[in-house]
Amino acid sequence: MHEPRSLTPAPIQPATASPFDQVVFAGGGNRCWWQAGWWDTVAPELGLRPRVIAGISAGAATACMIYTHDSRQVMAYYGEVLAGNRRNAYWGNLLSKQRVFPHYGIYRTALLNIFGEGRLANLKTAPEIRIGVAHIPRWSGPRLAVMAGLVAYNIEKHWLKTLHPRLGRKLGFHPEFVRAQDCGSPEQLADLLLQSSSTPPFTPVLRRDGRPVLDGGMVDNVPVDALDATPGNVLVLVTRLYPRPRRFVLQHGAQRRLYLQPSQRVPISSWDYTQPGAMIGAYELGRRDGETFLRDWPSVMKTELGTAG
Repeated sequence: MHEPRSLTPAPIQPATASPFDQVVFAGGGNRCWWQAGWWDTVAPELGLRPRVIAGISAGAATACMIYTHDSRQVMAYYGEVLAGNRRNAYWGNLLSKQRVFPHYGIYRTALLNIFGEGRLANLKTAPEIRIGVAHIPRWSGPRLAVMAGLVAYNIEKHWLKTLHPRLGRKLGFHPEFVRAQDCGSPEQLADLLLQSSSTPPFTPVLRRDGRPVLDGGMVDNVPVDALDATPGNVLVLVTRLYPRPRRFVLQHGAQRRLYLQPSQRVPISSWDYTQPGAMIGAYELGRRDGETFLRDWPSVMKTELGTAG
């Protein structure tokens, strides 16, 4: 039986001034605008040039966006596109061939616009971006897998509040990570990002190499498993609040993983396509949190990363 393609570690590059060798962009739908605001504020100041970025769902799309486009231009695009969308569900379409949920069509068109017009070529000089999808259990069909996966996901999200969930793996979901740079066209990258975001009923169940896949968050919404095991500092940008300090470090082998949470609940729902202005609010929260991080940076280096300031 065909197994998911495995990733070989990216080649080790000569040391640079970048304080983080690898970065993780957690999923979160619209909440990932917080990551964009944070990155646009902090990356130029600290010279963030990671070797590898691991991303899930909209976190992966955000990672690709910041290397191919301008965040504010993309937000303006969404503002125009969503101005006429008044609902997240059009139940009257149940009696027609049109989609009840408009998200898939809007999102795919947006991705093609973001990465079109030659912008995809910019990824050649970007970090290696690894995008995660979740393959469904071998014992299950797509519909049952969706139900089981969503139940497990919501138990760990809302009840257990697990940072790195395990229920999905126990059910038989397994990850595959694909390089954004392996996509030869905007259409291929859009399809990969949509596969990583496949969350029925907002999207259809999508297929990769003929096999059904779901949102990579069904395995882990914070995809640290895609990282190389090389020593160094890792930055992890999550998009929802966990019962932990706003900023904390977890040691993993020779790695120090610095996790950052938003300073407050990001003011937009993952799949809300009716309030494009809330995207700006999420982005601006990220900018404010980024400014706070820059003020704290000397202390972060000294006490949390153990680096001389």
